[in-house]
Amino acid sequence: MSKTLILCDCLGSQNLDAKAIEAASGLPCSRIHTALCTDQIDDAAKVIAAGNALIACQQERARFEALATEIEAEVPGFVDLRDRAGWSDDATSVTPKMAALAAEAVLPAAEVKSLDVISEGTCLIIGASAVALPAGETLCDTLAVTVLLTDVAEAQIYPRFDVIRGRLTTATGALGSFSVGIDALQQIIPGGRGAPQYTDRRDGAASACDIILDLSGATPLFSAHEKREGYLRADPSHAPQVSAAVLQAAQMVGTFEKPLYVRLEPSLCAHSRAEQIACTNCLDICPTGAIAPAGEHVTIDPMACAGCGECAAICPSGAIAYDAPPVETLFRRMTTLAKVYRDAGGIAPRLLVHDTSHGAEMIRLSARFGRGLSADVIPLEVEALAGFGHAEALAALATGFAEVVLLLGPKTERDALDREVALTHAIAGDDRLQVLDLADPDILSVALFDQPVPDNAHDPVLPMGTRRQVARLAAKALLPEVEVVPLPDTAPYGAVLVDKEACTLCLSCVSLCPSGALGDNPDMPQLRFQEDACLQCGLCATICPETAITLQPQLNLTDAAFNQVVLHEEEPFACVECGAPFGVKSTVEKITEKLAGKHAMFEGSAAARMIQMCDNCRIQAQFHSTDNPFAGAERPRVRTTEDYLSKRKDH
Repeated sequence: MSKTLILCDCLGSQNLDAKAIEAASGLPCSRIHTALCTDQIDDAAKVIAAGNALIACQQERARFEALATEIEAEVPGFVDLRDRAGWSDDATSVTPKMAALAAEAVLPAAEVKSLDVISEGTCLIIGASAVALPAGETLCDTLAVTVLLTDVAEAQIYPRFDVIRGRLTTATGALGSFSVGIDALQQIIPGGRGAPQYTDRRDGAASACDIILDLSGATPLFSAHEKREGYLRADPSHAPQVSAAVLQAAQMVGTFEKPLYVRLEPSLCAHSRAEQIACTNCLDICPTGAIAPAGEHVTIDPMACAGCGECAAICPSGAIAYDAPPVETLFRRMTTLAKVYRDAGGIAPRLLVHDTSHGAEMIRLSARFGRGLSADVIPLEVEALAGFGHAEALAALATGFAEVVLLLGPKTERDALDREVALTHAIAGDDRLQVLDLADPDILSVALFDQPVPDNAHDPVLPMGTRRQVARLAAKALLPEVEVVPLPDTAPYGAVLVDKEACTLCLSCVSLCPSGALGDNPDMPQLRFQEDACLQCGLCATICPETAITLQPQLNLTDAAFNQVVLHEEEPFACVECGAPFGVKSTVEKITEKLAGKHAMFEGSAAARMIQMCDNCRIQAQFHSTDNPFAGAERPRVRTTEDYLSKRKDH
């Protein structure tokens, strides 16, 4: 059943064209209300009770959700047409943008995978006695508290929680599964007369807890500590911070859903081969340390992963993919926005990509108190802004957007994003992707209003396939006349160059290439290469014993990138015995020249001749030689029946 878009002009503060929105989006539209959340709340109750309502208002979402609960009806959907489109000083019609936003809102939502995290309320509080002990007294009725004192304090028994002294040495894990190591551990001896005493110091203590409340004021226990769920940290000298952290800790008991932000396909990972390190992009970029080596691939700790998406953005092979929601969902949203906008009469839209907190609030403030967004700027809210990489930006341009604008937030991870922006600029040009790092809504409006829009003359394409495939497809649409695009050194696309004078065709690079871009020919000495498959991981250059390989980052947009080309080939050597081709002629001749008559094992002509034999002939020659290394003692004669009978007669 199709949803019905419920429109309200918010006390006449915006212009709505219900018929045009309905025609472009395909959504049935209600009549235009004026005060749906107040004077016309009865009308709202009726449309909610009818079911399948999509209310064009986000500000009063809580009010409408409470109304649905009160009348025991299905909770409606919501889409913000007012702040993102209707409230704008742009004289151009905003109807195409409204239609596009409405159509995007009814796309099926992808199911986000998650796992259950159980916290039983075991809490470790770290800090000086002046702040840690009061926190323990506050939390001990709710949590199972242990206070680790970091200062020298007299032993005192606290009946409702445990108190220890020591030095925290290690901390790993996340909410519900922390593990800690403690040196110089001292526990209070509960028995005896007089003042309590501490036990002697012991090193190497280990324990586990569900929550860590760090009030020490020292260096955080984890990198990107604000992203580590279950780890709460506050400045011990700032009472409001401490109170807020204590309150938050008290609520961390029960079963929680932890989203599985990324999906890992180990078989595609190019981390290493044969203990030789290749790609370390995700290991270098992960802010929480959730990614670790695991042999030839990496492993991801879902509990430590904070879902920033950086690893997925820079993974060259697609082994790591953002999955909350999948990238296919993002491609579908961008395609819908661009298509419906054009179908409604819009021309050359721009895409404003922003996060769910800072960016969304900037848009709301700009709409209410400033100029709002211009009519051709379509906002796209994403969970992981740092995961919006070059493939996503190119896909947006290829689907029909003239420009992509990234609105950064104060907590946006920049390392991967800067690399992806540089890569996008190299492919699409500097004028097709703009990055805004702003905190003023008015400046945001200035940056978007009355700006030149790049030409958008190409035909829109439908982004399908992996991120690598989408990036190539989009680049071909944007650059129809270009064959090869030079790229930055960190690009995941490129060619392999071979110094033919140095290469001996040992094929070490072929055996270790993680993507299969390098190959051989079983019939003759050849080194083959398929550029489309190359990840530019650098493993081939690293393991080449002759240092004959260099990398050339580029994006080959011709069909030749999908074909195997011969980088180097030589004439095979013909076996001196059977004539079968084997090895490389130049290599066999060099070895013969260096060893024949000059090495103890090849002093004789017969031994030196073996260098020039194929495997089968060499084994035969060695077996029949006078000093056969395979020879053993003479085999005993086979015993027969006569032997047994003669032995019986002798006895």
